[in-house]
Formats: sequence, structure tokens, C-alpha cells
Amino acid sequence: MAKTIVVKQIGSPIRRPEIQRQTLIGLGLNKMHRTRELEDTPSVRGMINKIPHLVEIVEECG
Repeated sequence: MAKTIVVKQIGSPIRRPEIQRQTLIGLGLNKMHRTRELEDTPSVRGMINKIPHLVEIVEECG
């Protein structure tokens, strides 16, 4: 079974650059305090590292 991480959106995309909004959508997030369980891959980690002020890693499973 692949490792997964739970990501929570903690910041609003309002008044943020379009690339940051698109990164949130790519992660499957679009509203405050939503969480997603994603596969722990380098591409997902890179997306999270681009917007650390908008998301946080809640837990790492697996």
C-alpha cells in the first residue's frame, strides 16, 4: 500500500496569484478547512511546498 498524507487548506485563495489558486485546485482543495487524503509522491510534496502558507499536512499515514 502506498503512503498517504492528509492535507488541510488553512488559507484563502482570495487575492492570491492565479498559479497558487491552480495549485490548490490541483491538490483537490477549494474551500477553507477542507481536507484531502493524497498519495505521498514527490509531485504532491512539491505542490504543497509551493503554497505552505495555504495548506498544512495534518498526518502522514502508512
